[in-house]
Amino acid sequence: MQNQSFVTEFVLLGLSQNPNVQKIVCVVFLFSYIATVGGNSLIVVTMGKPALLGSPMYFLAFLSFLDACFSTVIAPKMIVDSLYERKTISFEGCMTQLFAEHFFAGVEVIVLTAMANDRYVAICKPLHYSSTMNWRLCGILMGVAWTGGFLRSMTQILFTFQLPSCGPNVSDHFMCDLYPLLELACTDILGLLIVASSGFICIMILLLVSYGVILLSLRTHSANGQRKALSTCGSHIAVVVLFFVPCIFVYARPPSALPFDKIVAIFHTILTPLLNPLFYTFRNKEVKNAMRKVWDRLMGACNER
Repeated sequence: MQNQSFVTEFVLLGLSQNPNVQKIVCVVFLFSYIATVGGNSLIVVTMGKPALLGSPMYFLAFLSFLDACFSTVIAPKMIVDSLYERKTISFEGCMTQLFAEHFFAGVEVIVLTAMANDRYVAICKPLHYSSTMNWRLCGILMGVAWTGGFLRSMTQILFTFQLPSCGPNVSDHFMCDLYPLLELACTDILGLLIVASSGFICIMILLLVSYGVILLSLRTHSANGQRKALSTCGSHIAVVVLFFVPCIFVYARPPSALPFDKIVAIFHTILTPLLNPLFYTFRNKEVKNAMRKVWDRLMGACNER
C-alpha cells in the first residue's frame, strides 16, 4: 500500500493560540483526564468480575473500559500539545490516532446497541432474561463489538490513507479526526463520506427501533411498572444521548469548518467519558453496593496493616 500524500506531518492549531489560555487548558484537561481514568477504572475493577458475565453490570464494566481507552487516545496528546506553541503530529501518528479513536468509538457504539437490546429483553421479556442474556450470548456480543469496531475503523483508515493531501497541512483542530483531514484532501471525498456515515446511521436506526419497541411495550404495563422501566433505562438513555448527539452533529453533515466544532469535539471526547461513570452509578444500587464492598475490603486491608 503506497501513500499518495505529499504531507509528512500535520500542524494542529489546538483550542487556542493564547499562551495563558493554553496553560488553563493543560491544567483543566489534565485533572479531567485523571478523573476520567480513575472513575472508569473504579467501575471496571468493581463490576468487571467474570461472575458478572451475562448481567447488565458486565456491559457497564466493558463500557467504562472503552471510555478510559477512548479518552487516553485523545487527552494526553492534547494536554502535552498545550505546553507548546507549535503543535505537530506525524502523518503516521495522525493515522494511528485516527484509527484508535474510531476503533474504540465503533466498539462503544455496538456495545451501547447491545445494552439497548439487553434492556429490551429485561423489560419486555423479563421471565426469559436469564436464559436469553446468558454468558455465551454476552461473549458473542463482545466479540461482535470488537470485530465491528476494527472493521469500521480499518475501512476508514484505508480510504483516508490513500487520500492525496497536497497541502496545506494545517488543521484547525486539537486532534486528528476524519473530517478535518478530509478538508485537506485535494480529491473528491463523496465516497468516503458515504462509507464514514453509513454504519453510524444503521446503528442509530437500530437503537431507535429498540427504544421504540420498549416504549410501545410500556403501554401494557402499570404506572408503577412504567416508572421502574424508565428508571432502569434512564441512565443508559442519558449515556446514549451524550454520545450520539455530538457525533450526529460532527459526522452526519457535510464536512465544513464551523466555529464550535472543537467545542462539540471536546464534549464527546473529553466530557462524555468523564460524565459516564456518574450516570452509571446514579440511582444504580447494584453498582453502589459493589463499590461499597470494594471500599470496605480496602479499609479492612489497611486496618490489618
